[in-house]
Amino acid sequence: MSSDTITNAEQTTERYGQHIDQKWQQRWAEAQIYRMREDPTRPKHYALTMLPYPSGRIHIGHAYAMMPSDSRARFMRMRGFNVFFPMGFDAFGLPAENAAIQRSIPPKEWTYSNIDHMRSQLQAMGMMIDWNQQAISSDPQYYKWTQWFFTQLYKHGLAYRTFAPVDWCPKDNTTLAREQVVGEDRRCERCGTPVIKKPLDQWLFRITNYAEELLDFSMIDWPERVITMQRNWIGRSEGAEVVFRTERGDELPVFTTRPDTLWGATFMVMAPEHPLVAELASPAQRPAVEEYVRQAERKSEIERAAEDKDKSGVFLGANAVNPVNDARIPIWVADYVLMGYGTGAIMAVPAHDERDFAFARRYELPIPPVISVPGSKEAPASFAEAYTGEGGVMVNSGPLNGVPAGKGEGQSVKAAIAWLEANGKGKGAVNYRLRDWLISRQRYWGAPIPIIYCQQCGQQPVPDEHLPVLLPDDVEWRPTGESPLKLHPTWRFTTCPACGGPAERDTDTMDTFMCSSWYQYRYLSPDYDEGPFDPARGAYWLPVDMYTGGIEHATLHLMYTRFFTKAMRDMGIVSFDEPMTALRNQGIILGEDSEKMSKSRGNVVDPDELLARYGSDAVRAFLMSIGPWDQGGPWSSRGIEGMSRYLNRLWTVVAAEPVGAEAATDEEQRELRRLTHQTIRKVSEDTEAFRFNTALATMITLVNAMMKARESALPATPAWAEAREALLLLMAPYAPHLAEELWARLGQPFSIHQQPWPSWDEALAAEELIDVVLQVNGKVRDKLSVPVGLDAAALEQLALSSERVRVHLGDKTPRKVIVVPGKLVNLVV
Repeated sequence: MSSDTITNAEQTTERYGQHIDQKWQQRWAEAQIYRMREDPTRPKHYALTMLPYPSGRIHIGHAYAMMPSDSRARFMRMRGFNVFFPMGFDAFGLPAENAAIQRSIPPKEWTYSNIDHMRSQLQAMGMMIDWNQQAISSDPQYYKWTQWFFTQLYKHGLAYRTFAPVDWCPKDNTTLAREQVVGEDRRCERCGTPVIKKPLDQWLFRITNYAEELLDFSMIDWPERVITMQRNWIGRSEGAEVVFRTERGDELPVFTTRPDTLWGATFMVMAPEHPLVAELASPAQRPAVEEYVRQAERKSEIERAAEDKDKSGVFLGANAVNPVNDARIPIWVADYVLMGYGTGAIMAVPAHDERDFAFARRYELPIPPVISVPGSKEAPASFAEAYTGEGGVMVNSGPLNGVPAGKGEGQSVKAAIAWLEANGKGKGAVNYRLRDWLISRQRYWGAPIPIIYCQQCGQQPVPDEHLPVLLPDDVEWRPTGESPLKLHPTWRFTTCPACGGPAERDTDTMDTFMCSSWYQYRYLSPDYDEGPFDPARGAYWLPVDMYTGGIEHATLHLMYTRFFTKAMRDMGIVSFDEPMTALRNQGIILGEDSEKMSKSRGNVVDPDELLARYGSDAVRAFLMSIGPWDQGGPWSSRGIEGMSRYLNRLWTVVAAEPVGAEAATDEEQRELRRLTHQTIRKVSEDTEAFRFNTALATMITLVNAMMKARESALPATPAWAEAREALLLLMAPYAPHLAEELWARLGQPFSIHQQPWPSWDEALAAEELIDVVLQVNGKVRDKLSVPVGLDAAALEQLALSSERVRVHLGDKTPRKVIVVPGKLVNLVV
């Protein structure tokens, strides 16, 4: 008997509780059953859930993401996979910096105190994490390699510095992260001043070099919703690039998806941020232009691009020349044009674009049609609204007149591109909405950008042997919120690695998404110092097999980590194309009032209180029972009470003893075995597919059936022993502590989590009898329970023998018999 076995007398009084959690967490740690090991005899499974930011507490949203993911990893382990399920902390970022200002404590102190608390919370949840493989992005041994990746990207031409617009607080004289810009009117979180856009020297990564490859999802199993969001974010468009010129000769390249409408362009529009706006504004128009640009700086791109937004603008007092017909057309500045898409300037064809049409109507600009409506070869004198439909033919378009309008072969778009290229007026082009990734942050608590500026040698990457560039601890915080790195008396001064002369460090730090773009690699070997990860371990574990986390990261983190892996591949660091083979997203846990959880609503659920009251397994199992995991749902106090009662019923079922009744019948045993094997099959299929709620419902059904039978003679049978053992093995990923405890009480060897997943027998799981509907002329007249697999002839004979069917047949003979095996017999008269 196992040393963990407890007497029957104890079984009758004890129930599941937190003391069991602590007992088994200690035992698992001592036995190191979750220690990372390479095992060539088993298939590997690298399971990963998104790492949290150390804000101070693991909230119920974290638990909803992590605990079910842990259950799925445990399931894979029992299925024979060698599973690695690590955890760490995305520890740099703005909240720590704000805490430093508000609490007068160093960001490091605040961050690491939070990490200690959150780690203890995760440990209390009993997750199968090997804490030896922990990675914390603010550790110098971690951000050394974040900086190394920057220098590698720089050396391979994927990192560059340029002027780029940032959100800027004119009162605090500092840039702001997107989290620091609050309210619909875009104000500084710190002082309430309206935020503007300001161009500064910034570092960017050439993610656009990979735009086309990022549109290829053929090698990954990701949710269609994420794929759609990434496709839309990348925004691939086919069309043409055409160069307009100002009357003084400046080039104004534009990208258009409808080059066939060039002959209908009656004005141009430039984004307020376009560098030529200030130069082209005439003296008379300059005051109005400058005021309009100032107003545009306060608006977000989402607000500016909104379809229902009133279109406004200011004439620059300058004209451009349309290259296809030499027409002089006015140039306007308008905030509905964005620098982040295309070239920051557009040709406006108001007859065939809704935004241009609204703008032209407002400012009484010409609206000449160049596409006829379908069924007509002539354009109307004017349109009541922009014609953007399909069909029609080109008119008023010079060499394209009479060509069918459209993007297909032999239609106007391809014809226009061919004409432009043949006449040197433009060329076919592909454009992407995706912009290069701006990674500079004017903050202290982040990985310093490893670049040195020398007046003689220019910008120089910090040599590998001098990494990491450590953050100084002796920094001074100013009320303005300016980065202490910029103000530090000595830190930024250094020597040039090329000439040895005086030089200065870059005082910006990196976007925290840089840290999280490669963290899955560092988990493999967090203490390795010869590279970002041990290549031997990488060869065994990479890439990640199953990644879980929130869909809110679809176009940021999930895009960046894909780019990062592809760049690593091209630099020879890895040999594969995608960082995570499969991805699954969880939904959102709402408050009990079905509203988003918030302190102001008073509907926040504290996991610590739940763990103390109900134990980890009840919290875990209830979270997975709420509904489909990818959809989420509202918290329910009654629901977790019900789950707690279910776990105690499970305890009672496992502890049930024979009552001395007569021997169970063969039929009773067959029925229990059938339900057991059906449960194994259903739970296996559902856990594989992340259908945790239906898997739990199936196990509850088995427990309820066993509760009803526990006073019978069934607990003395082999069928009961099989059901009890299978039930514990199935529950092991869902309620790991309870399953371990009851497994030990049955005298089974430690640990249940090292046992194989139960298998099912299809023959035993099959229903022996099924219901078949009997119809006459399509109307149900009777229902019979018949043996599974009964052939059509036998089913027809049974139907003809039914008393209820014969009543409706009378003396008529069916002229047709329709048999659907296992479902119905329809007699047609």
